[in-house]
Amino acid sequence: MIRRHLRLIATAMIMLISTACSISYKFNGAALDYNVYHTISFSEFPIRAALVYPPLQQLFENKLMDMVTQQTRLQVLDTPNTDLRIEGEITGYTLSPQAVGENAYASQTRLTIAVRVRYIDNRNDALSKDQTFSAYRDFSASQMLTDVQDDLCNQITDDLSDLIFNATLGNW
Repeated sequence: MIRRHLRLIATAMIMLISTACSISYKFNGAALDYNVYHTISFSEFPIRAALVYPPLQQLFENKLMDMVTQQTRLQVLDTPNTDLRIEGEITGYTLSPQAVGENAYASQTRLTIAVRVRYIDNRNDALSKDQTFSAYRDFSASQMLTDVQDDLCNQITDDLSDLIFNATLGNW
């Protein structure tokens, strides 16, 4: 009878310990110490590419800022004197043929966008970065760029925002 009570107590203890000690991981935000970092600012990202698609600048800036405001608790300020600062320029907007069809013409075209980003950490200069990011999407060469450009730019700027966020604020 005593052994039965001891087994019951041991089982209850094991269950209590296993439910009390759980590990939780979150992959939806930044790796920031909010005791140190409170504010961030963004500069404009002018287009310095040979080809220019004017709506790209505003689209990219909005996507990047939205990602930061949605995935961090940082306050976005319109001043360069913040804990963190992101600035740069759109350096590339290029089209290149990809797959060659049986008639020796390209059957796929690639739109690539490149962005140079300067991430400035005013609290820890060692974490500051100056890096270029690029992303692309392929589309059928039978389509006109003007017909698919808006959709492609939306997809590419989503990818670029993810890459930039993870390399800077996400600390991946």
